[in-house]
Amino acid sequence: MPDYHHLEHVKTQSRSKRTLWITLLLTFFFTIVEIVGGLLSNSLALLSDSAHMISDVIALGLSMTAIYMASRQPDSRYTFGYLRFEIIASFLNGLALAAISVGILIEGVRRFLRPEPIDFGLMLGIASIGLVVNIVLTIVLSRSMKEEDNLNVRSALWHFIGDLLSSIGVIASALLILWTGRVWFDPLVSLVIAGIIFAGGARITREAYLVLMESVPGGFDLEEIRRAIRAVEGVEDVHEMHLWAVSTEHYSLTAHVFADERIQPHCIILAINDTLQKNFGISHSTVQVEHARIHPHGEYGAAFLRRKRLGLRSSGRRV
Repeated sequence: MPDYHHLEHVKTQSRSKRTLWITLLLTFFFTIVEIVGGLLSNSLALLSDSAHMISDVIALGLSMTAIYMASRQPDSRYTFGYLRFEIIASFLNGLALAAISVGILIEGVRRFLRPEPIDFGLMLGIASIGLVVNIVLTIVLSRSMKEEDNLNVRSALWHFIGDLLSSIGVIASALLILWTGRVWFDPLVSLVIAGIIFAGGARITREAYLVLMESVPGGFDLEEIRRAIRAVEGVEDVHEMHLWAVSTEHYSLTAHVFADERIQPHCIILAINDTLQKNFGISHSTVQVEHARIHPHGEYGAAFLRRKRLGLRSSGRRV
């Protein structure tokens, strides 16, 4: 018999799914155009941008997989469902971006040392098309983000903002080559693009890493939450508290509390759950009510009982 979950560990992301399909198809098409154009024009800046576009195609593919996985129901093995795959996909996307940026950096340095001729006319034409495509995709993803918050869509949006800047850089590079005849502007722009790609990859990887390490999600103050729980009638101490994100906007909290023996434990639990939901938007919480004489927690419990006898309030800072 399947478990009952009061919070569904699934995501139905119809807008994100539709947006990513449109973005994936347009990106794949233009990636082919940009690779061919970069090879024909011999522009490293254009090829660098196409490498970024390849990473976008891979990232969007992983994002699509993550969205479909997130819609699967939990089972006896994956009790949190498949939501975490969204974070794993984002982590892999970030690493891929960092690796690509290093490759572009190495080739850029080589082109600085040994400049090569460039067909700047073709380079300018392809980059101009890319600028239009990236503007359209950035607008599409921005509108999707207003309806459904999703780390994958957010990372894709950041990708295309970077692509937009890259396209502007390639166009600027082509114009500078046209006006000055100095082809080293091409590898220079490619190095700037590499920096943009690396910054984006590092940011995405860091966000995913923090979720995978089950750190306290951004926007939450653990001490503020502890004080709110401590303010609930009947709660005398809060300890062993943990807060983490399973995926974007899916938070879980566990806590142990020493409770006043005169108040029914289930009343305390209901009040804590209500406080967490109303004040912090945390719907998935597990609270264990304890009595210090029965669950002493070693020296910590003994110290709590001494403070209680002296009439002192517990700070409850043990996590």
